[in-house]
Amino acid sequence: MDRSFWVGLAAGAAVGAGLPDMPPVKAPSTAQGNADADFGLDDEVLGEHFTRNVQFFGRPGQERIMGAFVIVVGLGGVGSHAAHLLLRSGVRKLRLIDFDQVSLSSLNRHALATRADVGMPKATCLKEHFKGIVPEAEVDARVAMYSEEAEEELLQGSPDFVLDAIDNIATKVALLAACKRRGIPVLCAAGAGAKADPTKVRIADLSESNVDPLARAVRHRLGRQLGIRGGIPVLLSTEKPRCRLVDIEEVGENPLDYQIVPNFRVRTIPVLGTMPAIFGMAAASYILCQLAQLPFHPEPIFKLVEGQYETQLQRLAERENLVYGNSEGPAVDLDDVIYLVRDVWRGLSAKGSRIVLPGGDKGFQRSLKDLTLTRWDGEHPSTVDNLVLLTFQEAEAHECSNLKDVKQTDPESFDRVMSARRRIHADLGILDKV
Repeated sequence: MDRSFWVGLAAGAAVGAGLPDMPPVKAPSTAQGNADADFGLDDEVLGEHFTRNVQFFGRPGQERIMGAFVIVVGLGGVGSHAAHLLLRSGVRKLRLIDFDQVSLSSLNRHALATRADVGMPKATCLKEHFKGIVPEAEVDARVAMYSEEAEEELLQGSPDFVLDAIDNIATKVALLAACKRRGIPVLCAAGAGAKADPTKVRIADLSESNVDPLARAVRHRLGRQLGIRGGIPVLLSTEKPRCRLVDIEEVGENPLDYQIVPNFRVRTIPVLGTMPAIFGMAAASYILCQLAQLPFHPEPIFKLVEGQYETQLQRLAERENLVYGNSEGPAVDLDDVIYLVRDVWRGLSAKGSRIVLPGGDKGFQRSLKDLTLTRWDGEHPSTVDNLVLLTFQEAEAHECSNLKDVKQTDPESFDRVMSARRRIHADLGILDKV
């Protein structure tokens, strides 16, 4: 069977893909319309190569991916696997950044390196292997360490996404802060070392990252030094480390042999090679879905007990009666309340800080004692798409205002609620009225 059949199948897949409408996300700046003429689905080979992606994302989604520019900083186990799958999935332009070299001990977790590559810079190694996988892609390999001084040089070119796969706290903080300041979407990869359970890998907001030591340290520094306490997705494992850090001296090796940068690597952590690979695959999946404008919504990490949901339903019924004179009760049941509190609002106020509220287990078992559900639009009933989670004080103020005032005085919260309503409509199949 000739290639034209498969190219035709790829081109036609978007028509029957039937993908649901999703909340709008920022389109890649380099992905307007079709991808570059030399890197598009009309090319016979590329059209066949990305057939399965077109069937999954639809042609427009795959073209966004193929027009995107992604930077991966840190090319060890996590970064190499992520970059590898971003390439195989059609990202047109990749910038690969790492100062380190391939070592024998890194071969248990690196995506493509072989023994012949030992001693080669990791960035150069990946670029060489990538030539045989998608030779049409533009791969910019930078043998460099990310730093504040190198920010302009390494982040130039209006990237559509950045993956932080660095294992050094100070460098991670500098990169994440730069991405926030520049408005570049970024995913932070936490520690995959000393872990083994793939079912514990999650994506959470930075404000929920206490369970991972590396992410916890990064959050602490970002919050203390720069006031950034949330709004950055973090890829992490909720599994407790199975083994401790190992001093290089304990295995009889000279630590200076491992310090390409002074004081950068003094201790090592045992790593099961499968976990960095899983982290890398998860990171690539998240980034691809974001680029294609088909994002997924990770399950929240925090836990709430059923009694807390029942309390929320009771509070809502009381507000309906006292504030709106509705003695028949809200137009939602307990399952709707669970969905709203846990999945939509994630136990956080829709108008207040996105920081985890006080609770047990270092914030992972949230306290809802100061929160209540209430109507977003007081002129419409308390349906599932017209309820927001607010503090009591915020609820009282909101119930005395109108949406036009809210839109003018608090546009950030207004946009957040409108986005959440679109998500609810998509999740529940409600005709979009927003």
